[in-house]
Parts: sequence; C-alpha cells; structure tokens
Amino acid sequence: MAKVQMDRFTPVFAIAAASELAEMHPQTLRQYDRIGLVVPQRTSGNTRRYSLYDVHRLREVARLSAEGLSLEGIRRVLTLEDRVRELEEQVHDLERALSEEMLKRPERRVFAAGAGGEVVTLRRGTRMRRNAEVVVWKP
Repeated sequence: MAKVQMDRFTPVFAIAAASELAEMHPQTLRQYDRIGLVVPQRTSGNTRRYSLYDVHRLREVARLSAEGLSLEGIRRVLTLEDRVRELEEQVHDLERALSEEMLKRPERRVFAAGAGGEVVTLRRGTRMRRNAEVVVWKP
C-alpha cells in the first residue's frame, strides 16, 4: 500500500466539516465557491473537498468581513496577500541560490561603490579609501 503525503493543501474535508471548522454555514461556503472567493477542489463525483489552507482562508474572509470589507475588497486583499507570499518565496529561492553560488566560489569577490556611484570590484583583503563626498543618485 502506497503512503499518501498530506500537507495543508490536501483536500480532505467535506463541506460540513469545513463549515464547522471555519464556523460558517455550509451555504456561505457554497456562495464563496460560486463567486470564486474560496474555491475548494472537487472529487471525481464533483463534491467539494476543502483543505486546511481553504479553512484558513475562510476564517480570514470572516475576519476581514467583520472588519467591514466588502467581498470584492476581501478578494483583492487575498489576491495581494497571495502575490506577496509568491514574491517572498521567490526572494527566498534567489537568496538561497546566491548563497550557494557564493559558497562555490573560493575567490568570492567584494564590491563597493566608487566615487561616481559606480560598482567597483575589490580584491580580497583590500578596502576602499574613505571619501567624505556626497553623491546624489538620479535614476
């Protein structure tokens, strides 16, 4: 028998269980599904299956609604939060890749700002002369 991997995105809850966990009426969950606010996965028989992530989003919808946001406002907030999360993951991946690349290179380079604001490569163990000039950067 194969092991099934479960995470917070695994659809395991029927609508009754999800509505109880989210402390909402099942009809509210159906409405949110219809308008695309929280869309659960479907089984082959077309029944809704909610994940822990979906339940978390339902609770977030309830919290935002209690704060006075409209459903369209809530949709926008959730979309922006999703985008921020995606970008944070991308930044994390890029930082990890950069870290790994820097560790692979024993001659790791050091960079500094030159007198005109340009990037200057320094040899390992050297320093830039201090300069008290102020450089204004204009894009």
